Amino acid sequence: MSDTTAVKAAPRRERPLARTVVTAMIGQALEWYDFYLYGTAAVLVFGQAFFPISHNPLIGIIASFGGFTLGFVARPVGAILCGHLGDRIGRKKVLTLTLFTMGVATFLMGVLPTYQTIGLAAPILLVLLRIMQGLAAGGETTGSVLMIAESAGSERRAFFSSFSPAGAALGFLLSSAAFLLAQSLPHDDFMAWGWRLPFLASFLIVLLGVYMRLKLAETAEFQKAATTGKTVRAPLLEVFRHHPKPFLQVMGLRLGEGSASYMLLVFSLVYGRYLHISNSVMLAIMTGAMALLIPSILFFGNLSDRLGRRTIYRFGSIGIIVVAFPFFWLMRTTEPWAIALGFFLAIVVVYGALQGSQPALFSELFPSASVRYSGLGTARELASVIGGGIAPGVATALLSYYQSIWPVAIYLAGMGLITTITIFLTPETHPAKR
Repeated sequence: MSDTTAVKAAPRRERPLARTVVTAMIGQALEWYDFYLYGTAAVLVFGQAFFPISHNPLIGIIASFGGFTLGFVARPVGAILCGHLGDRIGRKKVLTLTLFTMGVATFLMGVLPTYQTIGLAAPILLVLLRIMQGLAAGGETTGSVLMIAESAGSERRAFFSSFSPAGAALGFLLSSAAFLLAQSLPHDDFMAWGWRLPFLASFLIVLLGVYMRLKLAETAEFQKAATTGKTVRAPLLEVFRHHPKPFLQVMGLRLGEGSASYMLLVFSLVYGRYLHISNSVMLAIMTGAMALLIPSILFFGNLSDRLGRRTIYRFGSIGIIVVAFPFFWLMRTTEPWAIALGFFLAIVVVYGALQGSQPALFSELFPSASVRYSGLGTARELASVIGGGIAPGVATALLSYYQSIWPVAIYLAGMGLITTITIFLTPETHPAKR
């Protein structure tokens, strides 16, 4: 059997830990800046530029969300591959590879000819590049979390680990801000070439991120497992044999959070267009919400170290159910202040609680460093397909069919209910709170 010791405190070397935290956060920001660009462009550009299949704009958006979903389908494959390598050769090497792959795929999206230029090849190539993004994203988040969680002491693990999702929030903030700036161009210029600028800008930034990751040291826990011969040949099989319960728990805990993420941050743009709210207003509000989300995640991460991971995550999962209907009702008013209030409650408060407590909770559910990357990554990304990947497309289809937002709100609340039930069945993982 593999090393079954829970995530242990590494030697207290503040400077190396600080470097690991900062580098992981910046890497997450760069990686998810690239990944989120597609979600925004799927609503604003891709339906018209790559999928001009109907006079109904919602149909084109649904088609572009097909590529969005395929990116999510690729994420479990990426998680399996990256998890296997991460548990065999180390977290650092895999994270460097994922960041570089994401950067290349995003840059190529920025130079890709549209349907009008090369016909059917355009959407096919776009989807293939999205799959490349999905493969990279499948290994990124788990690896970033483990780089921190396996280096920090248990008494402050949630706080330090929360810098990883804070980095992802920063990436979304940067992608929203980039599109907000690009949309300041005249509409024809934006649709012709302006939308490409955020994609092209990513490559040089990603090279900086790759350089920073190459300077990182491997986690002490993995080094210990490797030097003592406690790595396993097939980590994922080891998870299925000896750790099926935490695998299923992570999937259930992720469903509601993943759905909320992409319903609130991607589908809300679709609903905004349906209500004839300007893209600039929506992007400005979302950018402000994401700016506030970053300190919120760190706040709830710190609170999770004090009150326990389960308590904070339970608050967030119940919050999904509570805010599902008010969020869309506030959007229906089309008043900017009401929309901003809805985003504050749903993103800054509810989603912040989930993201702040999730990294420590998930990493502590898997006791063995030799299978943690594979188990956590695969479970997390499988749930991402079901929870996040199909959510914007399903929500858009519901809106198009019923011409009402309330079936969408019911769908979101239902996913939140699944996660709420799961967290009540999940034990506390904080060593001092068990």
